[in-house]
Amino acid sequence: QSLLVVDKTKRKKRRELSEEQKQEIKDAFELFDTDKDEAIDYHELKVAMRALGFDVKKADVLKILKDYDREATGKITFEDFNEVVTDWILERDPHEEILKAFKLFDDDDSGKISLRNLRRVARELGENMSDEELRAMIEEFDKDGDGESKF
Repeated sequence: QSLLVVDKTKRKKRRELSEEQKQEIKDAFELFDTDKDEAIDYHELKVAMRALGFDVKKADVLKILKDYDREATGKITFEDFNEVVTDWILERDPHEEILKAFKLFDDDDSGKISLRNLRRVARELGENMSDEELRAMIEEFDKDGDGESKF
């Protein structure tokens, strides 16, 4: 007679948000809850979702409101916003997110991040970095020594 042993370490652990991500969600909500009534409307919701990096369409925002606006106020509360955004963040594909970020740098679609690409992004972000510092960043990921980083 064999005993069935359950190995608890093999259970799939549900991914959770970092404290930093939780704070970002709270900050986005508070920033766009312009009338400070603890709820955000369609426009505020759309802007808050975009600020958190989601490319939401009108239909997405309307569906969220339809699903969560139980009192038909045209708004959703922080609790509901937090639930929606947490689910969306946990469903993100890390590989896809990295590719999206890479494409922000690779504006000439060369498949590489050159010194020129990095300089442009640093300038857009208001970062005052020398070419030497930027080159050091590229060298960190430059596997073949051509002075550029590939995806």
